[in-house]
Amino acid sequence: MREKIETELTKMLGINYPIIMAPMFLVSNVDMTVAAIKAGITGAIPALNYRTDQELRAALAEIRANANGPFGINLIVNKSNIRMAEQLKTCVEMEVDYIITSLGSPQKVIEACKPKGIKVFCDVVDVKYALKVQELGADAVIAVNSEAGGHAGPMSYKELIPLLKEKCSIPIISAGGVGRGKQMKEMLALGAAGISMGSPFIATDEAGVSQEYKQAIVDYGAKDIVMTTKLSGTPCTVINTPYVQEIGTEQTWLESLLSRNKTLKKYVKMLTFYKGMKSLEKAAFGATYKTLWCAGPSIEYVKSIQPVEKIVKEFIEDFDR
Repeated sequence: MREKIETELTKMLGINYPIIMAPMFLVSNVDMTVAAIKAGITGAIPALNYRTDQELRAALAEIRANANGPFGINLIVNKSNIRMAEQLKTCVEMEVDYIITSLGSPQKVIEACKPKGIKVFCDVVDVKYALKVQELGADAVIAVNSEAGGHAGPMSYKELIPLLKEKCSIPIISAGGVGRGKQMKEMLALGAAGISMGSPFIATDEAGVSQEYKQAIVDYGAKDIVMTTKLSGTPCTVINTPYVQEIGTEQTWLESLLSRNKTLKKYVKMLTFYKGMKSLEKAAFGATYKTLWCAGPSIEYVKSIQPVEKIVKEFIEDFDR
C-alpha cells in the first residue's frame, strides 16, 4: 500500500490520503476519529453529537491526547441549531483544525476561524452557493452530490465536480457515492481535491452504534436507500426498512402545510428536526420495531464489519489496482 496520495487537501491538512471521514449524526465519535487519524486520513464529528459544552470539550481534548493529526467539527449554521454560537466558541478556543458548515451561511464561522488559522469547509450543492461561500473566505467546498448519505444534493458528482472546478478557485471535496478506491480515483480525475466518505464507516468496530445498525449497513445495498422528508423536513436518505415502508417517506399534508406557513415555518422545522433526531437516536443505539437508519448508497460496497484502519487500507489498495 502506498504511503501517500498527494492533493490540495492532503497538503492543506497534512494527511496521507485525501479522505475525510464524514461527520455523521449520532455515529461519529472519538474512537472513530482517532482511528481515522492513525490510518492517515482525517475525521469530523457533528457538534450536535454532544448534548453539553462540557461533553464537546472533553471529546476534543480526548482526540488531541490520543492522536497526532488533524480533525474537524461539523456545525449546523442555521436557526434550528440554537447552540451554534457556543459550539463555535468552543471549537475556536480548542483550536480544531477545520470546521465543516452545513445548512446556512458560514459567515460568522469564517470570521471567527480566520484569525486562528482554522480552515472552514462549506457544504454546497450548486455553483451559486459555492461562489457565495468562496467570496466569504471559505477554504474549500464540500460538493454534496445526489448519492450522499443524509441530506443529499440534486446533482450527480459527474456533473457537480466539473461545474465547480470550472467556476471556483478553492479546492473541491466530493461528498457522496464513494465506497471504493476506484471511485475516488474517478473523482480526483474530475477535479476534486479529495472526498468525504461516511456510510461505510458505520460498519466499523469503533462506531458506537448498535450491532443491528452496523449489520444493516452490511446486509442492505444501494437499491434499499430511499429519501424521506419525515426526519428533518429536508430530504434525507435512510435504509428502506419495513418500518420506513409503513410510515412512508413524505410529510403529511398538515406537516407540509405548516412548513410553508411563513410565521410557523421556523418553529415547525425545529420541531420536525427534533422529533426526527429523536427517532434516529433510538434506532442508532438499539434496534426496535420503529427503526430509522440513516445511510447512503455507498453501503453497496460494505461486506463486513471491520476496523477503520482496515477499511482505509483496502480502499487505498483498490485505488492503486
